[in-house]
Amino acid sequence: MLKQIPNILTIGRFVLTVIVLVMILYSPTIPKENYSLFLDVAFVLFVIAGLTDMVDGTIARRLGVASKFGRMLDPLADKVLVCGAVICFALLGKPTLFELSKTNLAIIHWSYAAILILREVYVTILRHIAEAKGINFAATTSGKIKMFLQSFAIGTVMVKMAHVHEAQWGWWFTSAVYILTVLVTVVSGIRATQRPSWKQTQQV
Repeated sequence: MLKQIPNILTIGRFVLTVIVLVMILYSPTIPKENYSLFLDVAFVLFVIAGLTDMVDGTIARRLGVASKFGRMLDPLADKVLVCGAVICFALLGKPTLFELSKTNLAIIHWSYAAILILREVYVTILRHIAEAKGINFAATTSGKIKMFLQSFAIGTVMVKMAHVHEAQWGWWFTSAVYILTVLVTVVSGIRATQRPSWKQTQQV
């Protein structure tokens, strides 16, 4: 049973991800007096999902049960959470920034989502190619930093939606987080092809 704990945590993250995404999409229908609390609950569930991401890999290594299945499923759960959240935000037109028009906001939101999604699809393809050849393509430090920043950006938007609707500092802070996240996402995607494991794949 202990050996299944990492996979159970990963599957649990999938379940929490679905709940969080549904709550984000459903949030505009919540009465104003309950809106902040509703998003706070979604934020807490999001944080719990993120914490499972931090511990499942560590537990797997300590129990000696790290597997190809886990290396594939764990990053997939992360991608569903991140990509799903940014798509939900884009659909809702969130976050609002500097009183920009809906058209300009849509361009920003969907461009941001596209960059994150394209990077994740690209690296997922590399991972599948490597793992199909029996080469370990587990997450690296740059990938973990990227995931942390993406998660931080998602949390920032959720908190802004719940508590900081129109504050100037909220616009600036969110914009800075978005720009930093895009830069790190692009760099981590480029570095994926520079990894020794990917170069090894080219030689097989």
